[in-house]
Amino acid sequence: MKKVIVTGGAGFIGSHTIVQLHAAGYSPIVVDTFVNSDRRIIGRLERIVGQKIPTYEVDCCDRDAVEGVLQREADVLGVIHFAAHKAVGASVKNPLDYFRNNLGSLGSVLEAMLGSGVKLFVFSSSCTVYGQPDTLPVTETSPIKAAESPYGRTKQMCEDIINDVVASGADLRAVTLRYFNPVGAHPSALIGELPLGTPENLVPYITQTAVGLRERLTVFGNDYPTSDGTCVRDYIHVLDLASAHVRALAWLQARTGAPPVNEVFNVGTGRGTSVLEAITAFEKVSGTKLNYTMGSRRPGDVIETYADVTKAQEQLQWRAKLSIEDAMADAYRWQLALEANPL
Repeated sequence: MKKVIVTGGAGFIGSHTIVQLHAAGYSPIVVDTFVNSDRRIIGRLERIVGQKIPTYEVDCCDRDAVEGVLQREADVLGVIHFAAHKAVGASVKNPLDYFRNNLGSLGSVLEAMLGSGVKLFVFSSSCTVYGQPDTLPVTETSPIKAAESPYGRTKQMCEDIINDVVASGADLRAVTLRYFNPVGAHPSALIGELPLGTPENLVPYITQTAVGLRERLTVFGNDYPTSDGTCVRDYIHVLDLASAHVRALAWLQARTGAPPVNEVFNVGTGRGTSVLEAITAFEKVSGTKLNYTMGSRRPGDVIETYADVTKAQEQLQWRAKLSIEDAMADAYRWQLALEANPL
């Protein structure tokens, strides 16, 4: 089987991508520090796919350790790189931690790949690279604006690093996926978003409030120039997002022998949903009235953004299939399962 290293493979998006890779005939290998994830997720992944998953507890900032994995797992086809700190709010509070980890891990992984002859690379980027866009929907040619947070800035800088490595003539074929707002969970309720401590993202805060782990949800700002005054995002089901990584890898495989490349694709639904609309969707599918209040704006938040996904549809033959209601139902099922059977 075709071996694929998945850094951050025990995390939210990484774990769902492990499942999709296995279903597509690849042999995924997890590399994770388990600093921002739970190692017990591996056992749950193995229950879903029905077999053992090779797992290495490795810090991706350690180039020698990453290269050791690539050498031990001979004939690795490619690397999907998720391992990064990702919370906008936390990056505002701890910018140096974000620069050290996100830039350092990318550099180490690329060096290890080039040293081991692994040529295919899929990078986890973000719509935050666009900042506050001038026009909507956002296309891949939309201007890269000043980032609204250190997290967004690290993603911009990581994209620059990949571009520079490819431009140097290094034997690397890369796809950079700029995804919008991943939500939802696997329908088995065995894996899902598992924030450590207080959630930074909207949906886990919604589900934790619904089951009583949080007293109430605060909506950060209701005076934005949007339809209902709350921020607008493109919420994509994590299963759809995971499938985009599989399609990106297949696209790169088809380019084996072609010149080095770094192609960028937006990954979203192409639809904007406000925070209040997301809350309404949750209340609809769960039958639960959510306790929420309006608060002040949060530093680092973009007002409104959603994707133009034409390029991914045409070149990757990929499109999102699941709705915000699907995502909310799966996320709530996951939260209820955690309450009944904690990790």
